[in-house]
Amino acid sequence: MNTKIPAYMYEKGNIIRLILFTAIFALLFINIFKPFGSREWYKISDFKFFVFASLIVLVGMLVVVISRMIMLAYAKKNTITYLKYGVWVLAEILAMSMFYALFTKFIPQENANRDFLQIYYDSTLHAALILLLPYAILWLYFALKEKNTLLQKINLEEKIAEVPKRNLIAFLDEKGEFKISIVLENLLYVDSADNYATIHYLNKSKLSHFLIRNSLKWMEENLTKDSPLVRCHRSYIVNLDKVKVLRKTKDGIFLELDAINTSDIPVSKTYYERVMAKFSQYSV
Repeated sequence: MNTKIPAYMYEKGNIIRLILFTAIFALLFINIFKPFGSREWYKISDFKFFVFASLIVLVGMLVVVISRMIMLAYAKKNTITYLKYGVWVLAEILAMSMFYALFTKFIPQENANRDFLQIYYDSTLHAALILLLPYAILWLYFALKEKNTLLQKINLEEKIAEVPKRNLIAFLDEKGEFKISIVLENLLYVDSADNYATIHYLNKSKLSHFLIRNSLKWMEENLTKDSPLVRCHRSYIVNLDKVKVLRKTKDGIFLELDAINTSDIPVSKTYYERVMAKFSQYSV
């Protein structure tokens, strides 16, 4: 229960899909099953009831929208475990039940004498169906999609491993999706800012750039082993085969690359020893 839930369960795009799918499901549920005795509240046509029910659903879904916005902000700085997520979903059900119970009790005059606790109990059962069923469906969908992504990543890595002579370096984004592969001899360096990294490489002897959403930490762990790539700074990974000069000055240590219009790459004290160890091994 204290295990962290998968990241796909609170990704922004998946949260939007969850809200939209749940809203559609709730709308169909109320119009088909007509819970809370709602069809008897007003003597109106089916079309007007559909419009009226749609407005109720949209207002009720504000509970989910607000809840998921809070979850998205919370997940940026805190860990969400399965226990926390379960409590969160329960809170959504109880909050939505309260909205429907208050509406059922005080809006239609026919329900003025009904016991509020009984109304709230019935509302809780229906709200659980409205939320848990679409939630379960989407959880399964997200899990299958994640597994397919991982399988594609594994297949891609296997294919890349089959062509070592080309010395291709494959770059994946944070979701494991293939974005670009570059011949090692054309790769210069990678720098990063926030959650993005910019790949600098030569394309037909011209300096080119490619922006990718992934961290240098992932690249360091997956791309630098048994290659001339080395992390030399918190914000840089460099191809040592492209370094022509290692220069030490009063301002620090810098690497000059064998390419026109490229900036010198700084070497921080944290990474100096590993750079020197690889420099002696891979530099010409």
